[in-house]
Amino acid sequence: MKPEELSALIHAQLLAAVDAGDLPAALREELAADRVKVERPRSREHGDWATNVALQFAKRAGMNPRAFAEVLAARMGEQEGIAAVDVAGPGFLNITLDAASAGALARQIVEAGQAYGRNEALAGHTVNMEFVSANPTGPLHIGHTRWAALGDAIARLLRASGADVTAEYYINDAGNQMNVFADSVIARLHGRDVPEGGYPGAYVKELADAVATGHPDVRELTDEAARPVVRRAAYELQMQDIKDTLDAFDVHFDVFTSETRLHESGAIAQAVERLREQGHIEDREGAVWLRTTDFGDDKDRVLIRANGEPTYFAADAAYYLDKRDRGFEEKVYLLGADHHGYVGRLKAIAAAAGDDPAHNIEILIGQLISVNGAKLSKRAGNIIELKDLVEWLGKDALRYDLARYPADSPITIDPELLRSQTNDNPVYYVQYAHARACGAARTAQAHGVDRSEFDAGLLTHETESELLAQLAEFPSVVASAARLREPHRVARHLEVLAGAYHAWYAACRIVPLPAADGTPGTVETLNRTRLWLNEAAAQVLRNGLDLLGVSAPEKM
Repeated sequence: MKPEELSALIHAQLLAAVDAGDLPAALREELAADRVKVERPRSREHGDWATNVALQFAKRAGMNPRAFAEVLAARMGEQEGIAAVDVAGPGFLNITLDAASAGALARQIVEAGQAYGRNEALAGHTVNMEFVSANPTGPLHIGHTRWAALGDAIARLLRASGADVTAEYYINDAGNQMNVFADSVIARLHGRDVPEGGYPGAYVKELADAVATGHPDVRELTDEAARPVVRRAAYELQMQDIKDTLDAFDVHFDVFTSETRLHESGAIAQAVERLREQGHIEDREGAVWLRTTDFGDDKDRVLIRANGEPTYFAADAAYYLDKRDRGFEEKVYLLGADHHGYVGRLKAIAAAAGDDPAHNIEILIGQLISVNGAKLSKRAGNIIELKDLVEWLGKDALRYDLARYPADSPITIDPELLRSQTNDNPVYYVQYAHARACGAARTAQAHGVDRSEFDAGLLTHETESELLAQLAEFPSVVASAARLREPHRVARHLEVLAGAYHAWYAACRIVPLPAADGTPGTVETLNRTRLWLNEAAAQVLRNGLDLLGVSAPEKM
């Protein structure tokens, strides 16, 4: 029995108690609006699942919580699949499933396959997630790594929970930075030092050589004439490098939106007029201002300078409205640790546009990461390139380690740990559990154990009960991780699940022991049933790792 099935059963028995007059009729309306929550008790001695539903509804029913709980306990104890129901403390219900009901989950998981863990908690949500969005003036580096891993994992979790998600990369390809970038490449084309404030990395020389290959006559042009050619060519080359790096990190975007497009399409001017119609624009000192202080920002923001040039903030406003026009009710921004100041102004844009900042926009700020012993990139200058980290630590280890901590906590990556093949290495520990389950399945097949029989009532060993309980929790962990934008909940659950699997593997045999004379043991229903449980554990480990963008090797 899955947690959601138990929740539905409790809810049904509450309604039955109302119909029977054991609970007040007025409670029916309350029950229609609330969902019964079940969770794992801290101690297995208290049963498989617990609920505080009596404490939740007793006051509304005008009853003592314990008396309310006893009414429900009597009914639940009579239901198929329930071994025992105990009332604890002021009115908690501790529920123990019978072995057959608990064990049936193993078959359900295997039959569900990749779909197990997927849920509809966020069905109907249309979400735009913008993350990474590095300037196309250099390679991706360690500062972008965390959001690449977390952003992609959050998008995967949202999709697994029923949301319609578009992962988007905003290309900051407008403004003077692109001219400085082009001038740096031009300088390298002619063997000169880059201009003051330019981009000094060796990658600029590589770009210059590539530009010259594609445009053989570019060195014959004056710097002014060469700038638009070089700017476009170098930009395209650098963006391709960024996309290739993300692809190697298994991070994929549905949409790449150009800031230049916003400028050239007239979207910025249109945004200003739309915000003016909302009544939040003010003309003063020759400039056009958005009164963001009306919505809690620390100061008003200039949209159009006195010289007629739009600000970056104007592009931000146009981009927000562009997302809105494309039908995204929820807009999630994943920003770096140095972008705290953007929170108030972005929320002010949403409010000025007539949206609800508490619902229509969400801004996540990621804290800094560091890597012990990482070398600065000679190619890129004074940064650590993402592609170097992937080559050094491996995509799986890097993505898993970044996913297992909350975004708002600074972390330091330990390369020696992530490169080790020990149980102290979390990604190795989880991946090894999957590889071990695959190995156990191969061994079972070689000894004639198949899944031709299944008797859930035979899964009675204490390690089997624990493993089944952890497997049962997986869908709710996925749903809560998606709702809270916290992939680390999945990573930490996988580690607990891996521990439960390793303990079960050590205690329970799938392949029967040989007979006293050394001949193969007789394959029984228990052996075949345990093979189902083994495959269920492997499936959930695979599903969880995939949500984090991490592979599930079959051999290690």
